[in-house]
Amino acid sequence: MVKFSIIIPVYNVEKYIKKCLDSVFSQTYKDFEVIVVNDGTEDKSIDIVKKYKVKLINQKNQGLSEARNTGVKNACGEYLIFLDSDDYLEKDLLKKVSEGLKNNPDVVRYQAKEVKDNEEKEFNEVPFSDKRGDAAFNIISNYHYIEPAWLYAIKRDYYNKNNFKFKKGTYHEDFGLIPLVILKSKVVNSIDYCGYCYVQREGSIMNNSLYQKTVKKVDDLIIHYDFLSKEADKIKDKDTKYFKSFIANSLILKINTLNKEDYKKYLKILKEKKVFDNLLDNTISRKVKKGLIKVSPRVYYRVRGNK
Repeated sequence: MVKFSIIIPVYNVEKYIKKCLDSVFSQTYKDFEVIVVNDGTEDKSIDIVKKYKVKLINQKNQGLSEARNTGVKNACGEYLIFLDSDDYLEKDLLKKVSEGLKNNPDVVRYQAKEVKDNEEKEFNEVPFSDKRGDAAFNIISNYHYIEPAWLYAIKRDYYNKNNFKFKKGTYHEDFGLIPLVILKSKVVNSIDYCGYCYVQREGSIMNNSLYQKTVKKVDDLIIHYDFLSKEADKIKDKDTKYFKSFIANSLILKINTLNKEDYKKYLKILKEKKVFDNLLDNTISRKVKKGLIKVSPRVYYRVRGNK
């Protein structure tokens, strides 16, 4: 069994896939396999992919979630790593992650840098080791990036045992899964190596600003919130208060991207779901915050954003 299965979904990324794959095959740690899932790409990406020693799987276009799920089904490695095809890795990432496996963790977190127009911005978070899932999530929830799947090496046996899957056909698919993967873990480590290069590009899913997609993103976030809430309620051996507050706050913040009419509509939905009840109020400042957000999330976040 190889140590790492690197799963790379590919869809119309011929401008980026060579740099992505070069970064993988330049790793100083060599015990890995590469699984490329061709998600019905329409450009010449696969012509480039075929020049590398990868396990290539072809499927009709089904989106990022199903491409990742397909990759997991075909993985043989001890740990899963998700790599987006327009991003790339620093050469020592796998080496640094392998050094963080001595206590047999379910999850290892590493850190990211944003790359835009050849400029880099690193996010160097405080590392930790041997934390239970709830304690780990409490720390990670204060990091700059929290739920991107591409910042975690996840033990494949643990992943499959819990039947984890990315939800098909939704935006924010990472939000709908990765927080739960962390929460349910018995052992989580976080290393301080900034080894994932997140490329900011126009036309990506996260950069698309069409309003109808904005509404769908809110709808999808509600779907993920409902799922995560139900799953958290099933967990009896961990403290889920911070987890529930995080997912609630994420959803409340998201409705502020809507126009006035839709904002009112979705605010009513959130109140009916009692989303605001999950916000933490265990300190004076959190009680004040909770009270203000309940009155008007839009006003609260607008004032906060102007500070």
